[in-house]
Amino acid sequence: MVAGILTPLENVMKSILDFFHTNVGLSWPWSIVALTVLVRILLVPLAVRQIHSMQSMQRHAPEMKAIQQKYKGDRQKLNEELMKFYRENNINPAASCLPLILQFPIFIALYFTLRHEAHNITGSWLHVVPNISDKVTAHWSGYVLLAIYAGSQIASTYFMGATMDKTQRTIMMILPLVFLSVVAGFLKKNILYWMTTNLWTVGQGLITRQLVPKTPPAAALKPSGPRRSSRTPPKAEPEPEPETAAEETTEPAAPAAASAANAPPRRVRRKKKGGARR
Repeated sequence: MVAGILTPLENVMKSILDFFHTNVGLSWPWSIVALTVLVRILLVPLAVRQIHSMQSMQRHAPEMKAIQQKYKGDRQKLNEELMKFYRENNINPAASCLPLILQFPIFIALYFTLRHEAHNITGSWLHVVPNISDKVTAHWSGYVLLAIYAGSQIASTYFMGATMDKTQRTIMMILPLVFLSVVAGFLKKNILYWMTTNLWTVGQGLITRQLVPKTPPAAALKPSGPRRSSRTPPKAEPEPEPETAAEETTEPAAPAAASAANAPPRRVRRKKKGGARR
């Protein structure tokens, strides 16, 4: 059923591989690598949106954590408030998963293409990996591919999971090691595609970290100063200063009284009656 749904996409993958092999002159392994690079180039606009969404999530992380703490007892109210917060701040939480989701049907279609064309799509890669149509466990080079795949998958999860919870991010980085036994059942050419797309993700993450400036948290963009709450007491009004007029009238009086107290007593002459004798 899945193969029937993906038949049109499988035909597109086959046509692109034939173009790289026949018209461009690449070997089948390098045609797979070229197809991988072409797919990732087409997904660059989504990758740019993913980067912007991750930056926005990091910038508003303190506010989102405050909402989660406030409504941690009400799951429905928490989801409503988070969705409202996403709309107000133009955040798309699913943007970090879109490139991976869109690559998944391409990977499945390529898997069916390589399986159905196993007798045609053969050859060695870098003169180290012989017969890419064999299973991974058929040659020691397959284990090298597995090791490169696991390391690239962990590194790509490191760059893509920047907004994940620490525990969730650790689990996502351990999962590639857990599924190594399952991935070992694939063909080498499937691992080659997956390994190439993971290495592209790692390179894209390194470039964006150098070119895209780090965004400060939303709290750092607000004016500094103590934040008031409902429990913060109102600021006390300053006491009115004493009137200067009173000071001006009282200050000269003090020196005048002191000078009057220190002055010698005034002598008053009395006039004699009858006039002066001759």
